[in-house]
This record gives sequence, C-alpha cells and structure tokens, in this order.
Amino acid sequence: MRKLKVSFLGLMALGFSVAAQDASIKYAKTITPEQMREKLTVLASDEFEGRETGTEGQKKASAFLENFYKEIGLQGPADGTYRQKFSMYQSDWTDVYIKGKGGKKKNGVDFIFAGSANMAKEMKLPTMFIGNGSDIANMDVTGKGVMIAGASRETLGKLRESGAKAIFIMSGNDEQFMQTMPRQARFRLKGRLRFNKELTGNESIIFYITKKMGSELLNTSVEKLDANMDSPASIKERNVRFQVKEKVAELKTENMVAFLEGTDLKDEVLVISSHYDHIGQNEDGTVINNGADDDGSGTTGVMEIAEAFAQAANEGNRPRRSILFLNVTGEEKGLLGSAYYADNPLFPIENTVNNLNIDMIGRVDPDHESDRDYVYAIGSEKLSSHLKIISEYANITYTGLNLDYRYDDPKDTNRFYYRSDHYNFAKKGIPIIFYFNGVHADYHRPSDTVDKIEFDVMAKRARLVFHTAWILANRNDRTPVDRTDDMDYNR
Repeated sequence: MRKLKVSFLGLMALGFSVAAQDASIKYAKTITPEQMREKLTVLASDEFEGRETGTEGQKKASAFLENFYKEIGLQGPADGTYRQKFSMYQSDWTDVYIKGKGGKKKNGVDFIFAGSANMAKEMKLPTMFIGNGSDIANMDVTGKGVMIAGASRETLGKLRESGAKAIFIMSGNDEQFMQTMPRQARFRLKGRLRFNKELTGNESIIFYITKKMGSELLNTSVEKLDANMDSPASIKERNVRFQVKEKVAELKTENMVAFLEGTDLKDEVLVISSHYDHIGQNEDGTVINNGADDDGSGTTGVMEIAEAFAQAANEGNRPRRSILFLNVTGEEKGLLGSAYYADNPLFPIENTVNNLNIDMIGRVDPDHESDRDYVYAIGSEKLSSHLKIISEYANITYTGLNLDYRYDDPKDTNRFYYRSDHYNFAKKGIPIIFYFNGVHADYHRPSDTVDKIEFDVMAKRARLVFHTAWILANRNDRTPVDRTDDMDYNR
C-alpha cells in the first residue's frame, strides 16, 4: 500500500487525471489471450517463412499488418500509406575465387571469404607460410599473402599492422570445416545490410581454407606443413592467384506504420513499437524459424494495443497526444529499421515524447518458472525520473506484474539495453521502456513456435503497455528528459 500511495502522489503532482485513466479499463479488456493467439498464429505461420528482412515472407507479414491497420481505421502516415519504404544494400561475394590445382576454387564451396574488397582483375600475390604465427615480429610480410594455421583476432591485427596484403587461415580440422561450410556460406556469401551503397572502411582480404587447400596452394604436403609449424621458413614462398569481386544487391523493404491523431496535444507523438522481422529459413530452405516469441509476440501486442486505442477513439475517448504504432524491419540485421526511422522520422524527433518497445513478451524464462506474472522493464529511468513512476503506477493499479529491473544494471553483460529497437530512440534522447520476457531455450531456434506461447501472461504484459501508454498519451506534461544515461558503453 505504501508503494501505491507514493506512486499516486507522484502522478498527481505531474498532472495526471485518475478519472481519465479509469476510462482505459474497458479498452484494456479487449486485449485478450484468444485474440492474441489468432493474430500470432498468422504472423508465426510457415506461410510467412520466418519473416527475414527483404524476403517474400517479410512482404507477406507487412501485407498482413497493412490490412489490419486499415480494418481498424488507423491512418497511414507515410504519404498516405502504412509503409515507410527504404532501401538497403548488401555485398554479394559469390564471384570470389582462388586458383588452385584443377582450376578455380569457389567461395562458399571450397573456402570462405571474410573481408571486403573489389578488384578489377585477378591478383597474383607472393604468399608465404608463417606456421602458427608465433614469430610475426621477425617476419617481413609487407605486401604479401600469408598462410597461417589458425589465427586469433589479435594475430590478425598484428598481420594487418605489419602490412600483409591477404591472409589465408587454415583450418585445424578439414572434415569439420567442410561440414560447417553450408552454414558458413549462408552468413558469409552475403555481407551485412547497410544503408550506403558503397562499402566504407579499409580493404580486408581474409580467406578461411582447409589445410589441404593450403598445401596445394604452396605446392607441398599437409604432412610437411604440420612438421614445420615452428620453422615455417623451410616452406617455399609461392604465388597465389585470386580475385575478390563484389556485387552489390539492393534490398527494398519497409517499416509498417499506423497513426492515431490526438486532440489538444496532437503535435506530440508517443511511439509504440516492435520488430516484425525474424531470421527466416535455414540455408537450404527446409527449416523455418517462425519467431513466435521473437518478435511475433511483440508485434501481436502492438496490434492489440492499436486496436484498443482505435476503439477508444471511435467511442469518443481519443488520446490527447498522437500515437504512432511502429513495426520495424531489419532488427535482426542490426536494429536497422528503427535506425532508419530515428534518422528519417515521420514526425519530428523533438516532438516524440516516449517510445514503448515490445520485443518478446510471450514466454517465461528459466529464472521465473515459479513467478510467471513478471516482465523485464528495461530503461524506464535511464533518461527521465518520471517514466518509471508512471510505469509502476500503471502496473500496481491495473496489472500487478513483477517488474524486473535487473537489466538496467550498467554492468549487465547481456547488453539487453542495446539489443532492441528502443535503443535508437534512446540515442536521440527519448525516454523509453523496453518490455521483454528474457531468453529461453528456443531463442533464435526453429522451436520458437506458437504452441510454446503463454498467452495469458502475454495479454497481461500487453495490457501493462496499454495502460502505461494511456497515461503518457493523456497526462498534461510530457515526461521530462532530466537524467543522463548511465549506460557507459556503446552498442
């Protein structure tokens, strides 16, 4: 009771109307486990193929969201549409090759290229064997290729600093290396998505090869390489021919946006967000990562909250502030969709009052198996002294969840504060809350499916976001930015 009294008095001092908030109870009840199951069953279906950014499955998910927002009568704020369209670019390294005995060795089939360059023609590079790299300081590798048996990040750095032109890293176990080739190829043949068409940064030429391939390129035997790891100078230097050719693919995608205009404070905007992309299929398309919890659950939550606010508006209870419902793409690629929105906002960033971000609210993590009614509320007091008070009041009054703040610790090694889309709003100085159920055994695995979702808890968590949003959208003053973020390292 004491905690409730303190929160109540705090909210009264901030211009909060209890009567106005009570109207929200009716609409919060429309957020039900049954409706959430219905929506999530579609979002996390095999038909959507894991919703990987830029794929047909992601396009199907965006169409599903678009149709939903049209049906409930929200506005399309992106030039009259529900799609904030943008392009990203991706390097394609399938044309990289190394010439060995028997002809060209193919990237993703015979070796893995891990770097960036774009050569106009084939290069012939004198390449030396340096064994395990234990004596780099006494070797002249300037302008040469070097072949090394395994290499740490520190060793790679030393080789680059010493002027090595290309680095060939031989595997310790050729059989294992070839077994993992399909998986490595899936992630390495195409580079990370980026906004700029041209690559930035220094040229980097690194090849991961088998020891057998290394022996062929140096015209020696595997046995001789093994025998001379500590005396590599006895292996004769050889010319190696290769070409690194970059193709650039444009990937067109979109954030999904729906808008509810407010009344007397309509120029101020509250953003409620989730990411609707996931990690797609495996390399041969036989296994789908449905992403029911990550982040089908959060996207379903945003849809339910949007529907509740839309009904309230239709019945004469329109919020004072405007609300943008934002489902971003590219989260799994590095928070790219939210980064694009934050740098290209549909409404001025200075008028964006808060971001409530929902990423995984459908499961119970191992630490809470005996306490299902919880949610991690991350970042609520990083930028504003008021936001956590509002969140706690909403929770104590309406939902009664255990709000777990452990990931607000600046020393949190999980770095969750940096790992979802709220972070791109926090970087702009916008107070945020990130709602999260924690990781579990099915995280980023094909087993993250709808049958594992605990819809009763998921609905409670979504209602907490709704009630918090209702307060933020209707109180007299926006939450002040009156604190300096204490997270002392960047993502």
